[in-house]
Amino acid sequence: MIYFDNAATSWPKPPCVAEAMARFLAEVGANPGRAGHRLAVEAARLVYGAREAVAELFHAPDPLRVVFGANATDALNLALLGLLRPGDHVVTSSVEHNSVMRPLRALEAQGVAVTVVPCSAAGELDPEALEAALVPATRMIVLTHASNVCGTLLPVAEVGGLARRRGLLFLLDAAQTAGAVPIDVEAQAIDLLAFSGHKSLCGPMGTGGLVIGERVDVTALTPLKYGGTGSRSEREEQPEFLPDRCESGTPNAVGLAGLAAAVRWVQERGVERVRDHERGLTAELLAGLSAIPGALVYGPGDAGRQTATVSFNVAGLAPSEVGLRLDEEHGVLCRVGLHCSPAAHRTLGTFPGGTVRFGLGVFNTSAEVARAVEGVRRLASEAR
Repeated sequence: MIYFDNAATSWPKPPCVAEAMARFLAEVGANPGRAGHRLAVEAARLVYGAREAVAELFHAPDPLRVVFGANATDALNLALLGLLRPGDHVVTSSVEHNSVMRPLRALEAQGVAVTVVPCSAAGELDPEALEAALVPATRMIVLTHASNVCGTLLPVAEVGGLARRRGLLFLLDAAQTAGAVPIDVEAQAIDLLAFSGHKSLCGPMGTGGLVIGERVDVTALTPLKYGGTGSRSEREEQPEFLPDRCESGTPNAVGLAGLAAAVRWVQERGVERVRDHERGLTAELLAGLSAIPGALVYGPGDAGRQTATVSFNVAGLAPSEVGLRLDEEHGVLCRVGLHCSPAAHRTLGTFPGGTVRFGLGVFNTSAEVARAVEGVRRLASEAR
């Protein structure tokens, strides 16, 4: 079996992840921050360790401004719904995932103006086109770091600099890049970083969060939910300080124990090393697919300008048939369809049929790429 669905969730996980989660369940198990006994203190220590690991990975100065949630979608909703108000204007791109587009469309119905800047047919964004879309009412720019459909990397540092010069907030959706592409929130002028724990960070599902920069006024950030935090329990109003303001209810402490172990594993391996490995595999995959008659590859076609996510179609075959036959006949597990990103597929010209998506990861090998390419070659040959 060849697992090429890492853009949806990474698999397998480093052994230390399951070990950390099993240890929490077997030896700790208490509710962090809800008591002063030794197990509750140890649980809180493990959760704070996860904040420290995430902050260190993204070069964020304050671990307490790392707010955890169930996934990147939670984080994006917190940033968008929590900061934008009727009359505000927000700018985004035409390759965004629905975790950005759906909150924006909901806000649009409430009086927030939304401008979608078109990307090229390869998913590339021109910063000058984005700048031209800014108006006096613009409050935020929100972008994906890389397309979840074709892997195209967007110009984060350039847009971050632009946002900083114009006094705007910059929200980055790093679901596809956290752990696979180096990210520095200070050097790249990122005010809000939404990340997923279960993809290239190699952590468990049910983990993710939002890194909140110093330029964000916390008192202006409306929480998504209200409730118990273990702090200021004498008051019936939500705490004003982070992370408690945005973390009501018992956290996924066992998941965060696994996330902390995963992030430390990524740090020890080195994000640059991960990037180099995946870039090499992507180059091999692009070369192999591009040489197949009848295979149409989308995106920039350059491993240096994209992640290890590659979308393609085979002439004469529906994406669903290609995906099913790759699984059943060649043992290649991938994802087909619209990938929760109709905007991106419209940009690429693949809507409504979608594409076949190979999502490579840190544990994949050149031999697996070669076998998968051969599987696609056979399907394309039979379809001609």
